[in-house]
Amino acid sequence: MAENRPAPVRTRISEMLGIDYPIIQAPMGWIARAQLASAVSNAGGMGIIETSSGELDQVREEIRKMKDLTDKPFGVNIAGLFVRDPSIADFVVDQGVKFVTTSAGDPNKYAVPLMAAGLTVFHVVPTLKAALKALAAGVHGLVVEGGEGGGFKNPRDVATMVLVPLVASKVNVPIVAAGGITDGRSMAAALALGADAVQMGTRMVSAAESPIHDNWKQAIVNAAETDTVFLNRFSSPGLRALRTERSERLEKQENVSLSEMANAMDLYFGGDMEAALALTGQVAGRIESVLPVRQILEETVSEFHDVCRSLARFG
Repeated sequence: MAENRPAPVRTRISEMLGIDYPIIQAPMGWIARAQLASAVSNAGGMGIIETSSGELDQVREEIRKMKDLTDKPFGVNIAGLFVRDPSIADFVVDQGVKFVTTSAGDPNKYAVPLMAAGLTVFHVVPTLKAALKALAAGVHGLVVEGGEGGGFKNPRDVATMVLVPLVASKVNVPIVAAGGITDGRSMAAALALGADAVQMGTRMVSAAESPIHDNWKQAIVNAAETDTVFLNRFSSPGLRALRTERSERLEKQENVSLSEMANAMDLYFGGDMEAALALTGQVAGRIESVLPVRQILEETVSEFHDVCRSLARFG
């Protein structure tokens, strides 16, 4: 370990997953692929490969690439709403992946067979009710996702500050806090609320290794804390995206179709910010620069240690 690298953070999750820092990269569609995920794993966190793009042939190739890019632990997300091929679970097992997060669907569909194969499985939940359902399925842990995060949401969104301690008070499995996490201060807050790890989405979207177009990264850097909109407040799924002319217009509609993402490639890789919805969390208002993943993780952990030492004076 490099001399100037922050000390490891030991929690139930870092010990369970074999990582130095309990920081997990969110499984954003088309973004959470080998380039970004390997950078996170190599920096001491947990990189995740997505399946929410639905491009399973490409996802399979990205999982294979990970083995060439890192010898550190990494995981895969299986998003039930978007994955129609049940063989993805068998493929993940065959690739030797040890950690999977399941989301956007019934935890029993993929979590149960994956756990039967010996994998560690966490399920993503937006409410206490969903958390208890996932526990009944036997999952090893939970990703507790507050409504301020970007992407697909429960229309009845609950903030991380409320949801994480609520779930932590009712369960005894490890918890990953997601939504609003971007630095050591927010990481320390999440662990104080009862989490054992944090998940970063928007911070990783804006990272140097993120494959998306610089226009989106700069839009995050330039965003105020009020520059996201919540779509489908009265239907499902809810969505949080950057404020653009397109998203502001859609904000007033009762039912926003997922067809609004039909031209996602023009946004993600072409830089046309009006082509689709730039799924982004409120924490964009706290991100001030595009940084390499290693710098993001090391500055986060250094600040986390500083905050913990500072808080100790109140003890």
